[in-house]
Amino acid sequence: MNVLAVKNPVMLIAPNSGAFPWPTAMIVWGAGDASSEHRHHSVQLILALTANLRIRRGDGEPWHLCDAALVRADAPHEVDARGATVLIAFVEPESPLGEALAGRIPADIAHIPAAEAARWRGAVCAAGSPSDAGIRRWLEADLLDGRPPPTLHPGVRRVLRHVRNHLQEPDALSLRALAVVAGLSPSRLMHAFTASMGIALRPYLLWLRLQLACGELMRGASVTEAALQAGFADAAHLSRTCRRMLGTTPTAIAARKARSKIG
Repeated sequence: MNVLAVKNPVMLIAPNSGAFPWPTAMIVWGAGDASSEHRHHSVQLILALTANLRIRRGDGEPWHLCDAALVRADAPHEVDARGATVLIAFVEPESPLGEALAGRIPADIAHIPAAEAARWRGAVCAAGSPSDAGIRRWLEADLLDGRPPPTLHPGVRRVLRHVRNHLQEPDALSLRALAVVAGLSPSRLMHAFTASMGIALRPYLLWLRLQLACGELMRGASVTEAALQAGFADAAHLSRTCRRMLGTTPTAIAARKARSKIG
């Protein structure tokens, strides 16, 4: 079957799968599907938990059969994972994990050796659930070489608590308002936030809003409802952000059901 002919051109995960968001990543798992050529803002890790997957760069290059692959941010690519159960991590490229992943991708796509992919698969299956801290520990220990996260600036820690409690209130998330919460000047806050979190403040807030919207969609909200709940200007704004950062659409995300266990 021609991958370009599939009904859902940018979806790699079929409906009835699940997703779990982290501050700088989105973990998605479930029955694999196929995608046409697309690109997204995130660095992508894709791991076949069962069977294999096929992946290729844009411009109709030859397919490569593998168990796992890494895709550079904004790199055009196609994936065919039909028949496999897959786990995908969409990682913010400016985060420490995103930079570590990108460092392993010499030319848009890196095919992971079978032995390493088997080790990854074992770690994921041992964790049992993408919401389990075990998967995060695996990613950070394996791909960040166990480097400890940077120490949070006290003002940044206050901002993180504030953001989590006021994510649906755009006025409370202005740079000026957050600087007051942090007890820092706006410029100093931006510098301290990037140094502490490994990602700039604005992309971080956008990730949080996108994750909130995805959760609302999987709980049955309409695209418009999810957009407004997550602080997007409208449904079109949410749709553009989904396509740019996840390579998919809000409608496709809404077809999923949140689950906690792999399989």
